[in-house]
Amino acid sequence: MELSLQQGRCEGYGLCEEAAPTVYRLPDDSDVELLYTTVPEELATEAAAGARACPVAAIKLSR
Repeated sequence: MELSLQQGRCEGYGLCEEAAPTVYRLPDDSDVELLYTTVPEELATEAAAGARACPVAAIKLSR
């Protein structure tokens, strides 16, 4: 499973981090950071939940 972030779309809501703190991080001074670009299988459900939580669809998840 691959994660990508559409640069410039992140508005800093932090909902991805709330849903999946082991996959996403939102520093105070920048857009969301993806802690993985290739998600380990054991974190796939959490990564998907975080991507779905993004209200501006800045995170893309693909197989």
